[in-house]
Amino acid sequence: MLKFSLLHDKLTYMETDRMEKIVSLAKRRGFIFQGSEIYGGLAGTWDYGPLGVELKNNVKELWWDFFVHARGDIYGIDSAILMNRKVWEASGHVENFSDPMIDCKKCQSRFRADKIDINAACPECGAREFTSARAFNMMFKTYAGPVEDSAAEIFLRPETAQGSFSNFKNIIDSMRPKLPFGIAQIGKAFRNEITPGNFIFRTREFEQMEIEYFTAPGAWADAFDYWRGEMQKWMAMLGIASLVSEREIAEGERAHYSKRTVDFDFEFPFGREELYGLACRSDFDLKQHTMASGVELAYYDEAAKEKIVPFVVEPTFGVDRTVLALLAAHYSEEEDKKGGKRTVLKLPPQLAPYKVAIFPLVANKPQIVEKARDIYSSLKKNISTAWDDRGNIGKRYYAQDEIGTPWCVTVDYQTLEDNTVTVRDRDTAEQKRVATGELTHFFREELNRPTA
Repeated sequence: MLKFSLLHDKLTYMETDRMEKIVSLAKRRGFIFQGSEIYGGLAGTWDYGPLGVELKNNVKELWWDFFVHARGDIYGIDSAILMNRKVWEASGHVENFSDPMIDCKKCQSRFRADKIDINAACPECGAREFTSARAFNMMFKTYAGPVEDSAAEIFLRPETAQGSFSNFKNIIDSMRPKLPFGIAQIGKAFRNEITPGNFIFRTREFEQMEIEYFTAPGAWADAFDYWRGEMQKWMAMLGIASLVSEREIAEGERAHYSKRTVDFDFEFPFGREELYGLACRSDFDLKQHTMASGVELAYYDEAAKEKIVPFVVEPTFGVDRTVLALLAAHYSEEEDKKGGKRTVLKLPPQLAPYKVAIFPLVANKPQIVEKARDIYSSLKKNISTAWDDRGNIGKRYYAQDEIGTPWCVTVDYQTLEDNTVTVRDRDTAEQKRVATGELTHFFREELNRPTA
């Protein structure tokens, strides 16, 4: 049994065994490690290992291809993490970006008041006496410059969206877009969460993939429905759509500036929780920054010969939650053909850290090893490819299954005779002979197959 009492960074268990296995695999196979682990860790922080960073980068690359490169109406940016304090004053974060916090009077453990039943026992010590709820601003403070005083106080951004709004005029002036259009970015955000937990689900440092889509005020409802469909297509590409349900946020529960909000909830092993969100932020942000900065943030409609302040529809995606959803959705344990069990991470091939693994059948035959090395070097130029010559072939197959490698190539004695190799499919375990000269084409064709 794995323990997650480390600095209160705990898992809430429903499918305890499944979640433990996912977390164990993530560490054992180099996907995700506890942050600062050799010093006892730091709650709410996690490090991505060699395979984890490949998976994470593949998610971001696929998202950028789908939502930016494949379109003509989305403009990408990369805004700064550190911004003028006035940005956060205008957006309302300085005054309103807070969660309700309570403390257990006995053990001093802290909790979000909206996530705990104050009439129940403290999850840490069992006591039943809590402090009154009080607001806790979740922005991390720091200082710009050598003097730590109020004039130098700034914040690590709690979201990427404000960077898009503050660059609205720059995009208008430099790119001359036609309405509707969007600004997209992928970047880090920071929130001083009261109770981080559930592995990489709720952390204090995380990454967002976000679009601010600007449209005429009267067209926002159609744009909202359109982006709802695009988000559904994205989830189908990831192979997670069957585990996602949509939740309409009632008027009294959504942000004051929101005309409509839909959350996309995923069936995580620890329960149904928000994965993505879609909101209409109306014209709130552009108007707030216009008033606070004195710079007009508007769009000139040439047809109507007038300036308008667009409405904004915002599809937002958490990178880390996407990685966790992929691990949860595609983790599988099944019987092999010999009656044993194997663990398989059935990631979509486009997202797998390695697409192909190359095996020499035996490590003590120089001709086979040399041939395998040649194939490895050739494939690696265009396709993410691993080399594995440890242990027997069966163990190598199972190791690659566990990290999600879609295809394994075995170079054997027959290869030396006819230049064919055995290609094994991860999901079916079926094998076929493929000519070495056709491997690159074969895998490119497989990678280009639709995933949904």
